[in-house]
Amino acid sequence: MGAVERVQPRVSFADLERAPEDGRRYELYDGEVYVVPAPMPRHQRVQIRVVEWLDDYVESFGGFAVCAPIDIVFSEYDVVQPDVLFFGPARAHLVDLDRAIRHAPDLCVEILSPSTETTDRGKKMQMFARYGVPEYWIIDPVKQTIEVHRLETGSYLLVQRVGGDDKVASAVLPGAALRAGSIFP
Repeated sequence: MGAVERVQPRVSFADLERAPEDGRRYELYDGEVYVVPAPMPRHQRVQIRVVEWLDDYVESFGGFAVCAPIDIVFSEYDVVQPDVLFFGPARAHLVDLDRAIRHAPDLCVEILSPSTETTDRGKKMQMFARYGVPEYWIIDPVKQTIEVHRLETGSYLLVQRVGGDDKVASAVLPGAALRAGSIFP
């Protein structure tokens, strides 16, 4: 009996770049393609508020913040689009405004949707940890909570779950004061 062969070849970031634009968002997990469904309005409202808050932070302290759709190319076969990402002031220079981002952000934020929760808490979280993203927030717009996960010895540790008037304590955003309830419509 012969060796096991992969039936479908892995897809690379270069393959994605060559593909015709079809309006969909794609992510690659070890070269396997995942189509990311368009988010619901509640998700988008929360995303906008988080990005506005981070933009205010950047104005005061420096750094770089942006929201999806934007590719983070961890490797040619590992490419994701976090809902929101942030590079602190000391690492903002790693972002070239005219090229795909190929460095791990200091913070990635995912806003849960029913169609993406399993991936956000599974494959995507594992990928962020593997490539050294120091902090990962999972925001649940239905429960109106923010979970702060901090990278420790190669995996994430839940260090905070907040809602309402509670404030987020972020190691990568010193001086930040985000009241959890302020981002929910």
